[in-house]
Amino acid sequence: MCFSANASFGAGILLTAIGVASIKKAQDPNHRYFAAIPLIFALQQITEGFVWLSFEYAGFSRMQVPGTILFLLIAQSVWPLFVPFSILMMEEKEKRKKTGKLLVAIGGIVALYLTYCLIMFPVKAEPIGYHIQYTTAYPKTFRLYGGVFYLLATILPPFLSSKKYMWTLATAIMISYFITLMFYDEYIISVWCFFASIISVTVYAVLYQIDAPEKIRVDIQTIN
Repeated sequence: MCFSANASFGAGILLTAIGVASIKKAQDPNHRYFAAIPLIFALQQITEGFVWLSFEYAGFSRMQVPGTILFLLIAQSVWPLFVPFSILMMEEKEKRKKTGKLLVAIGGIVALYLTYCLIMFPVKAEPIGYHIQYTTAYPKTFRLYGGVFYLLATILPPFLSSKKYMWTLATAIMISYFITLMFYDEYIISVWCFFASIISVTVYAVLYQIDAPEKIRVDIQTIN
């Protein structure tokens, strides 16, 4: 989370609990990838908590570089691949699966490129007020085109899913992105991840809506 170490760790604990509940809620094994989204966000927020501690306490200073790299790895390399993949695994309609595979391919390319940049170019995190600014020295070309492909891979898949209520998650994430872009442009990596992590609690609600009808049918069959 972007405001303090305590807030980051608190969010991490909450998201861990929701992630565990989501995985338990998933009736279909293919839904468990999607259900794991809050757990990955939990790891990301806990990681940023340690980045905060590295600024505040000398004893944690050694964790600043690995914490920064891990946070950026999740934010920039994991999400563009994992989000479309997790939603593709839930898809049952063939036409939408084809589109989903294309988005996974786009996300994979973005993830590989950003992983390469993370390895080859310097990155830095520094606290500015109540936010962390992550500075990267990546080639400017990616900022022009790569950002569009990143958004396609992370925001578009839920909109194209045939699963009910998935669009609510996509809408919330998209709105949070534009709010972050408008008001927190310099801290967009940290702040948008905060908003998205909080929004990820709706993963449980989406799974509840998806799996509830199946549970009802099973109960009816049992009664008959």
